[in-house]
Amino acid sequence: MATKAVIKGIGHCVPSKILTNDDLAKIVDTNDEWITQRTGIKERRICSLEETTSTLAFGASQEALTDSGISADELDLVICATVTGDMPFPATSCLIQDKIGAKNAGAFDLGAACAGFVYAVSVGSAMIESGQAKKVLIVGVDTLSKFIDWTDRSTCVLFGDGAGAVVLGAQESDRGVLKTVLLSDGSGSRHISLEVGGSLYPTCDPRSKDRNQHITMAGAEVYRFAVNAMGDACCRVLEEAGMTPEEVDLFVPHQANLRIIDSAAKRLELPPEKVFVNVHKYGNTSGGSVPIALYEAVKEGRLKPGMTVLTVGFGAGLVWGANIIRW
Repeated sequence: MATKAVIKGIGHCVPSKILTNDDLAKIVDTNDEWITQRTGIKERRICSLEETTSTLAFGASQEALTDSGISADELDLVICATVTGDMPFPATSCLIQDKIGAKNAGAFDLGAACAGFVYAVSVGSAMIESGQAKKVLIVGVDTLSKFIDWTDRSTCVLFGDGAGAVVLGAQESDRGVLKTVLLSDGSGSRHISLEVGGSLYPTCDPRSKDRNQHITMAGAEVYRFAVNAMGDACCRVLEEAGMTPEEVDLFVPHQANLRIIDSAAKRLELPPEKVFVNVHKYGNTSGGSVPIALYEAVKEGRLKPGMTVLTVGFGAGLVWGANIIRW
């Protein structure tokens, strides 16, 4: 039997502060009905000034390690999927590695925006299948609220903060990560971006003052891309795995917009009971979205050992991808 990357434990961490649609209506021209009809979002979690990407990642990592029964010093690798690291460098994964005491682990960040967790699971599982690692911590985390223009109702209503983590372990099993597809289209990079803070428009450069210092998004273009990309990735990964949608026990998509989720479920002909949704509680948490949803699905008893789960993510890049995992 082949060696697979099996999920041994899972954890999550979200800020305690809840920002509801009614709260947003007090600071920007919007209302609960407008937001709910267009996105399905009712509230989201927002970091305090003291909370950062690494602090949320630390909480999720600790819970995942405890759930797995694996100690931090047994880890071979820490991969943090984020586009909102504590700093441009060092890597946030290194901060996590130090905080949890993973003294024997390598560490690096992976930037694939809202598809980050899907990409990181693919990389981590490949490392395990190749024999380069035996135990890998994967963290999906973002704190997009720190980069939002709170006067722009087209973006500020969408995003929240949160982290989810899983521990992958090498095991000869029919469980684990079965198949992945990873896709991209850089020609759409202009549709979702944060211009200032990189080498093109450094924060300290006077030329950067007239560039966008907050997240900007072309909503209509992103929506069209997402509807096609989510269904496309799911169909491709199922085809490569030699599986049909009927064999999927639970569909856990990126939680960005309820209408996009419904569209993908309809394309796959999946009934509501096979689709996990928590976008109403957290909004779009980017890299944290899929693992937080997986965590809640486990805690609610909707995802159990032996079940086949299909995950999919899409985001800035443009990037998208899907995993099939036997839990």
